[in-house]
Formats: sequence, structure tokens, C-alpha cells
Amino acid sequence: MNISQAVSMRIRELLKSNNITQYKLEQLAGISHETLKSIMKGKAKGVNLRTLVSIAEGFGITVSEFLNSPLFDYNNLSL
Repeated sequence: MNISQAVSMRIRELLKSNNITQYKLEQLAGISHETLKSIMKGKAKGVNLRTLVSIAEGFGITVSEFLNSPLFDYNNLSL
């Protein structure tokens, strides 16, 4: 999987475990609906660091915690 797919999957995991909606995450993270929609549908070619920081903050975690998932293991990603 590529990095964008891994980010999307991680967001889905965190949405479920935190019992919040995409809409609520958009509000908490201060990102637009179109940005999150693009990431979640896999249409984003990549996710910039600023957006990743905002998403992590929306979940109340650090970027390190966001990336602390087997989804981001080097062997699982196609770069």
C-alpha cells in the first residue's frame, strides 16, 4: 500500500476507536471537508506534514503516536 492509503486506514482506525465521525475530526483538526474527503477516498497524492499534524492534534495525539502503527512499517509500504 502507499503512504496515502496507510494514512487513510489509520484515520479510520482512530475514528472507530475514538468513536468520532469524519465531520467531528474535521472540526477538531481544523481541516476542510474536501481535504479529509480526498485523503479518505485515496484521491490525495500525498499528505503534507501540516495536515498530518492537524489530524493528529484532532485526535489529541502526537504525530509519532499517529505513525506508531504497523501500517507504516517500511515493509508494508510501497514508496
